[in-house]
Amino acid sequence: GGGGGLGAGSPALSGGQGRRRKQPPRPADFKLQVIIIGSRGVGKTSLMERFTDDTFCEACKSTVGVDFKIKTVELRGKKIRLQIWDTAGQERFNSITSAYYRSAKGIILVYDITKKETFDDLPKWMKMIDKYASEDAELLLVGNKLDCETDREITRQQGEKFAQQITGMRFCEASAKDNFNVDEIFLKLVDDILKKMPLDILRNELSNSILSLQPEPEIPPELPPPRPHVRCC
Repeated sequence: GGGGGLGAGSPALSGGQGRRRKQPPRPADFKLQVIIIGSRGVGKTSLMERFTDDTFCEACKSTVGVDFKIKTVELRGKKIRLQIWDTAGQERFNSITSAYYRSAKGIILVYDITKKETFDDLPKWMKMIDKYASEDAELLLVGNKLDCETDREITRQQGEKFAQQITGMRFCEASAKDNFNVDEIFLKLVDDILKKMPLDILRNELSNSILSLQPEPEIPPELPPPRPHVRCC
């Protein structure tokens, strides 16, 4: 009788054990922090959300302080976990958001091609970068809202000219709404970060820059001292 009972139960038992357990995902080789800065309303949140979630909100609320999202990408055979910080464009939040510049390996500076004042604000943002960011941070200037070409106030040549004045700054135009050049912005920035570091330094530098993936405390860390080297006038 006992044998019959075992036999009756064995198909279910073997079926359960026969299924392969799902392997846990391979942990990231590196974790990098990227911050997005620029004046209010230029589309910083929209670029981040299009890249991380492939969504677009026509009427996004202004970011208060700092927000972040995480996305894992694979480049150069490495799995990289990106922590993308979306900073407020209003000046009253500068004392909060400036605390996040120092640990950023990449900085995306955004303006709106249809609003000249956001382009005119770029030197102000460069001063923030020069004051707070690491000198080896990769810089990328983005003219957003390319979908509004008919309302353009800033030519592509003007954007290129500004970027050329800053050592090592790349330039790109994009549209978060149309999902044009958005992935390219982030992936090129990460590729530049990886490419400029020798492999042995890469292992050290990036392991040391790993951040907690928990939300940052409300009180920002102590601000770093001003940088001695100024990148632009």
